[in-house]
Amino acid sequence: MSIVKLDTLDDSRLDAYARLTEVQLRNKLEPEKGIFIAESEKVIVRAFDAGYEPVSFLMEEKWLDVSAEVIARASEDVPVFVLPSDELKRLTGFELTRGILSAMRRPPLPSVEDLLVRAKRVAVLEGIVDHTNVGAIFRSAAALGVDAVLVTPSCCDPLYRRAVRVSMGTVFQVPWTRIGKTVVDWPGEGLARLRDLGFATAAFALTDDSLSLDDARLRACDRLAMIFGTEGDGLARATIAQCEYTVKIPMAHGVDSLNVAAASAVAFWELRSR
Repeated sequence: MSIVKLDTLDDSRLDAYARLTEVQLRNKLEPEKGIFIAESEKVIVRAFDAGYEPVSFLMEEKWLDVSAEVIARASEDVPVFVLPSDELKRLTGFELTRGILSAMRRPPLPSVEDLLVRAKRVAVLEGIVDHTNVGAIFRSAAALGVDAVLVTPSCCDPLYRRAVRVSMGTVFQVPWTRIGKTVVDWPGEGLARLRDLGFATAAFALTDDSLSLDDARLRACDRLAMIFGTEGDGLARATIAQCEYTVKIPMAHGVDSLNVAAASAVAFWELRSR
Protein backbone atom coordinates (compact mmCIF):
# COMPACT_ATOMS: atom_id res chain seq x y z
CA MET A 1 0.00 0.00 0.00
CA SER A 2 1.10 3.56 -0.67
CA ILE A 3 0.58 5.42 2.62
CA VAL A 4 0.65 9.21 2.50
CA LYS A 5 0.47 10.99 5.86
CA LEU A 6 -1.01 14.48 5.72
CA ASP A 7 -1.42 17.13 8.39
CA THR A 8 -4.45 19.00 7.15
CA LEU A 9 -7.70 18.50 5.30
CA ASP A 10 -6.81 21.59 3.27
CA ASP A 11 -4.31 19.59 1.21
CA SER A 12 -5.38 19.79 -2.45
CA ARG A 13 -5.01 16.02 -2.82
CA LEU A 14 -8.12 15.69 -0.65
CA ASP A 15 -10.35 17.91 -2.79
CA ALA A 16 -12.55 14.96 -3.79
CA TYR A 17 -13.38 14.27 -0.16
CA ALA A 18 -13.58 17.80 1.23
CA ARG A 19 -14.27 20.44 -1.39
CA LEU A 20 -15.72 19.16 -4.65
CA THR A 21 -19.52 19.09 -4.86
CA GLU A 22 -21.39 15.97 -5.91
CA VAL A 23 -22.06 17.59 -9.30
CA GLN A 24 -18.37 18.30 -9.78
CA LEU A 25 -17.47 14.75 -8.80
CA ARG A 26 -19.95 13.35 -11.29
CA ASN A 27 -18.35 15.34 -14.15
CA LYS A 28 -21.16 15.31 -16.71
CA LEU A 29 -18.95 16.82 -19.42
CA GLU A 30 -16.35 14.06 -19.12
CA PRO A 31 -18.08 11.04 -17.51
CA GLU A 32 -14.96 8.90 -17.80
CA LYS A 33 -13.27 11.23 -15.28
CA GLY A 34 -16.14 11.15 -12.81
CA ILE A 35 -15.75 9.70 -9.34
CA PHE A 36 -17.87 9.09 -6.27
CA ILE A 37 -17.18 8.61 -2.56
CA ALA A 38 -17.82 5.27 -0.85
CA GLU A 39 -18.01 5.15 2.95
CA SER A 40 -17.36 2.19 5.30
CA GLU A 41 -15.59 -1.09 4.74
CA LYS A 42 -18.78 -3.00 3.86
CA VAL A 43 -19.74 -0.53 1.14
CA ILE A 44 -16.22 -0.43 -0.29
CA VAL A 45 -16.03 -4.24 -0.39
CA ARG A 46 -19.32 -4.39 -2.31
CA ALA A 47 -17.95 -1.82 -4.76
CA PHE A 48 -14.81 -3.93 -5.25
CA ASP A 49 -16.90 -7.06 -5.76
CA ALA A 50 -18.88 -5.26 -8.46
CA GLY A 51 -15.70 -4.27 -10.30
CA TYR A 52 -15.39 -0.64 -9.23
CA GLU A 53 -11.87 0.79 -9.01
CA PRO A 54 -10.55 3.07 -6.24
CA VAL A 55 -8.68 6.29 -6.91
CA SER A 56 -7.59 6.74 -3.28
CA PHE A 57 -8.46 5.98 0.34
CA LEU A 58 -8.77 8.27 3.36
CA MET A 59 -8.67 7.27 7.01
CA GLU A 60 -7.26 7.83 10.45
CA GLU A 61 -4.00 5.98 11.19
CA LYS A 62 -5.62 3.66 13.74
CA TRP A 63 -7.74 2.10 10.96
CA LEU A 64 -4.79 1.05 8.78
CA ASP A 65 -4.40 -2.42 10.24
CA VAL A 66 -8.15 -3.04 10.42
CA SER A 67 -8.58 -2.02 6.78
CA ALA A 68 -5.44 -3.70 5.44
CA GLU A 69 -7.33 -6.51 3.70
CA VAL A 70 -9.59 -4.06 1.88
CA ILE A 71 -6.73 -1.78 0.87
CA ALA A 72 -4.76 -4.74 -0.43
CA ARG A 73 -7.40 -5.30 -3.11
CA ALA A 74 -6.34 -2.04 -4.78
CA SER A 75 -3.29 -1.46 -6.97
CA GLU A 76 -0.13 -0.64 -5.07
CA ASP A 77 0.01 2.85 -6.56
CA VAL A 78 -3.40 3.85 -5.13
CA PRO A 79 -2.62 6.32 -2.32
CA VAL A 80 -3.91 5.79 1.21
CA PHE A 81 -4.20 9.24 2.76
CA VAL A 82 -3.93 9.34 6.53
CA LEU A 83 -5.09 12.31 8.59
CA PRO A 84 -5.18 13.11 12.32
CA SER A 85 -8.57 12.51 13.93
CA ASP A 86 -9.21 16.21 14.61
CA GLU A 87 -8.80 16.98 10.92
CA LEU A 88 -11.07 14.12 9.86
CA LYS A 89 -13.79 15.39 12.19
CA ARG A 90 -14.01 18.45 9.96
CA LEU A 91 -15.60 16.16 7.37
CA THR A 92 -19.34 16.16 8.05
CA GLY A 93 -20.54 12.69 8.89
CA PHE A 94 -17.11 11.06 8.89
CA GLU A 95 -17.78 9.43 12.25
CA LEU A 96 -20.52 7.40 10.52
CA THR A 97 -18.10 5.85 8.04
CA ARG A 98 -16.58 3.27 10.40
CA GLY A 99 -13.12 4.45 9.65
CA ILE A 100 -12.52 4.46 5.90
CA LEU A 101 -13.48 6.46 2.81
CA SER A 102 -12.62 5.74 -0.79
CA ALA A 103 -12.83 7.88 -3.91
CA MET A 104 -13.79 5.49 -6.72
CA ARG A 105 -14.09 5.78 -10.48
CA ARG A 106 -17.52 5.94 -12.04
CA PRO A 107 -18.04 3.24 -14.67
CA PRO A 108 -19.72 4.10 -17.98
CA LEU A 109 -23.47 3.52 -17.77
CA PRO A 110 -24.95 0.85 -20.07
CA SER A 111 -27.74 1.58 -22.51
CA VAL A 112 -31.30 0.82 -21.41
CA GLU A 113 -31.52 -1.86 -24.08
CA ASP A 114 -28.36 -3.64 -22.95
CA LEU A 115 -29.32 -3.40 -19.28
CA LEU A 116 -32.74 -4.97 -19.77
CA VAL A 117 -31.88 -7.87 -22.05
CA ARG A 118 -32.88 -10.51 -19.49
CA ALA A 119 -34.81 -8.37 -17.00
CA LYS A 120 -38.34 -9.29 -15.93
CA ARG A 121 -38.99 -6.77 -13.15
CA VAL A 122 -37.70 -3.22 -13.40
CA ALA A 123 -38.12 -0.18 -11.15
CA VAL A 124 -38.25 3.28 -12.71
CA LEU A 125 -37.63 6.29 -10.46
CA GLU A 126 -39.15 9.50 -11.78
CA GLY A 127 -37.79 12.71 -10.31
CA ILE A 128 -37.03 11.31 -6.85
CA VAL A 129 -34.72 13.87 -5.28
CA ASP A 130 -34.25 12.55 -1.75
CA HIS A 131 -31.00 10.60 -1.64
CA THR A 132 -32.16 8.62 1.39
CA ASN A 133 -35.19 7.37 -0.53
CA VAL A 134 -33.11 6.43 -3.57
CA GLY A 135 -30.67 4.49 -1.38
CA ALA A 136 -33.52 2.72 0.43
CA ILE A 137 -35.20 1.79 -2.86
CA PHE A 138 -31.99 0.23 -4.15
CA ARG A 139 -31.62 -1.77 -0.95
CA SER A 140 -35.17 -3.11 -1.31
CA ALA A 141 -34.61 -3.80 -5.01
CA ALA A 142 -31.55 -5.90 -4.17
CA ALA A 143 -33.28 -7.77 -1.37
CA LEU A 144 -36.53 -8.45 -3.24
CA GLY A 145 -35.23 -9.54 -6.62
CA VAL A 146 -35.73 -6.50 -8.86
CA ASP A 147 -33.59 -7.06 -11.95
CA ALA A 148 -32.71 -3.44 -12.72
CA VAL A 149 -33.40 0.17 -11.79
CA LEU A 150 -33.85 3.02 -14.26
CA VAL A 151 -33.61 6.63 -13.13
CA THR A 152 -35.09 9.49 -15.13
CA PRO A 153 -33.04 12.60 -15.97
CA SER A 154 -34.64 14.54 -13.09
CA CYS A 155 -33.91 11.84 -10.49
CA CYS A 156 -31.00 12.31 -8.11
CA ASP A 157 -27.75 10.40 -8.56
CA PRO A 158 -27.70 6.86 -7.10
CA LEU A 159 -23.96 7.27 -6.49
CA TYR A 160 -24.44 10.37 -4.35
CA ARG A 161 -22.61 9.78 -1.08
CA ARG A 162 -25.71 9.51 1.12
CA ALA A 163 -27.58 7.30 -1.36
CA VAL A 164 -24.66 4.87 -1.46
CA ARG A 165 -24.45 4.82 2.33
CA VAL A 166 -28.18 4.26 2.90
CA SER A 167 -28.23 1.51 0.28
CA MET A 168 -25.44 -0.27 2.19
CA GLY A 169 -23.62 -0.59 -1.13
CA THR A 170 -26.46 -2.35 -2.95
CA VAL A 171 -26.30 0.38 -5.63
CA PHE A 172 -23.30 -1.64 -6.83
CA GLN A 173 -25.26 -4.89 -6.92
CA VAL A 174 -28.44 -3.86 -8.73
CA PRO A 175 -27.83 -2.99 -12.41
CA TRP A 176 -28.98 0.55 -13.19
CA THR A 177 -28.76 3.30 -15.76
CA ARG A 178 -30.45 6.54 -16.76
CA ILE A 179 -33.42 6.45 -19.12
CA GLY A 180 -32.90 9.58 -21.18
CA LYS A 181 -30.27 12.32 -21.07
CA THR A 182 -32.51 15.37 -20.64
CA VAL A 183 -35.97 16.00 -19.21
CA VAL A 184 -37.50 16.03 -22.70
CA ASP A 185 -36.65 12.33 -23.05
CA TRP A 186 -39.15 11.38 -20.34
CA PRO A 187 -41.90 10.24 -20.17
CA GLY A 188 -42.83 9.93 -23.85
CA GLU A 189 -39.64 8.57 -25.37
CA GLY A 190 -38.70 6.59 -22.27
CA LEU A 191 -42.02 4.79 -21.96
CA ALA A 192 -41.96 4.03 -25.69
CA ARG A 193 -38.54 2.39 -25.27
CA LEU A 194 -39.88 0.22 -22.46
CA ARG A 195 -42.88 -0.85 -24.52
CA ASP A 196 -40.62 -1.67 -27.49
CA LEU A 197 -38.66 -3.94 -25.16
CA GLY A 198 -41.82 -5.82 -24.24
CA PHE A 199 -42.51 -4.27 -20.83
CA ALA A 200 -45.94 -3.53 -19.45
CA THR A 201 -45.81 -0.24 -17.57
CA ALA A 202 -47.40 0.26 -14.14
CA ALA A 203 -47.64 3.77 -12.70
CA PHE A 204 -47.99 3.83 -8.93
CA ALA A 205 -50.51 6.60 -8.22
CA LEU A 206 -53.79 7.23 -6.43
CA THR A 207 -56.47 7.69 -9.07
CA ASP A 208 -60.14 6.72 -9.31
CA ASP A 209 -59.33 3.87 -11.68
CA SER A 210 -56.15 2.56 -10.02
CA LEU A 211 -55.85 -1.22 -9.85
CA SER A 212 -55.19 -2.85 -6.51
CA LEU A 213 -51.60 -4.08 -6.15
CA ASP A 214 -52.85 -7.65 -5.83
CA ASP A 215 -54.71 -7.55 -9.16
CA ALA A 216 -53.99 -10.77 -11.06
CA ARG A 217 -53.34 -8.88 -14.30
CA LEU A 218 -50.19 -7.37 -12.82
CA ARG A 219 -48.75 -10.65 -11.60
CA ALA A 220 -49.46 -12.17 -15.02
CA CYS A 221 -47.13 -9.71 -16.79
CA ASP A 222 -44.02 -11.44 -18.06
CA ARG A 223 -42.04 -8.19 -18.12
CA LEU A 224 -43.16 -5.33 -15.89
CA ALA A 225 -41.78 -1.83 -15.29
CA MET A 226 -42.92 -0.38 -11.94
CA ILE A 227 -42.80 3.41 -12.02
CA PHE A 228 -42.58 5.53 -8.86
CA GLY A 229 -42.82 9.30 -8.57
CA THR A 230 -41.27 12.08 -6.57
CA GLU A 231 -41.86 12.42 -2.85
CA GLY A 232 -44.26 15.35 -2.86
CA ASP A 233 -46.31 15.37 -6.05
CA GLY A 234 -45.95 11.77 -7.14
CA LEU A 235 -45.89 10.85 -10.81
CA ALA A 236 -46.52 13.44 -13.49
CA ARG A 237 -49.96 13.29 -15.09
CA ALA A 238 -48.35 12.73 -18.48
CA THR A 239 -46.56 9.66 -17.12
CA ILE A 240 -49.73 8.20 -15.62
CA ALA A 241 -51.67 8.81 -18.82
CA GLN A 242 -49.13 6.94 -20.95
CA CYS A 243 -48.77 3.87 -18.72
CA GLU A 244 -50.70 0.68 -19.34
CA TYR A 245 -51.75 0.34 -15.70
CA THR A 246 -52.21 2.67 -12.76
CA VAL A 247 -51.69 0.90 -9.44
CA LYS A 248 -52.32 1.62 -5.77
CA ILE A 249 -51.53 -0.21 -2.55
CA PRO A 250 -54.71 -0.88 -0.52
CA MET A 251 -54.58 1.02 2.77
CA ALA A 252 -56.25 0.66 6.17
CA HIS A 253 -57.05 2.97 9.11
CA GLY A 254 -57.51 6.01 6.90
CA VAL A 255 -53.90 6.11 5.70
CA ASP A 256 -53.85 7.39 2.13
CA SER A 257 -50.31 6.53 1.04
CA LEU A 258 -46.82 5.37 2.02
CA ASN A 259 -43.43 6.99 1.63
CA VAL A 260 -42.04 6.11 -1.81
CA ALA A 261 -39.30 3.92 -0.33
CA ALA A 262 -41.81 1.91 1.70
CA ALA A 263 -44.31 1.73 -1.17
CA SER A 264 -41.69 0.44 -3.58
CA ALA A 265 -40.65 -2.32 -1.16
CA VAL A 266 -44.26 -3.52 -0.87
CA ALA A 267 -44.63 -3.45 -4.66
CA PHE A 268 -41.36 -5.29 -5.25
CA TRP A 269 -42.45 -8.12 -2.99
CA GLU A 270 -46.00 -8.45 -4.31
CA LEU A 271 -45.02 -8.24 -7.99
CA ARG A 272 -41.77 -10.20 -7.83
CA SER A 273 -41.09 -12.57 -10.67
CA ARG A 274 -42.27 -16.04 -9.73
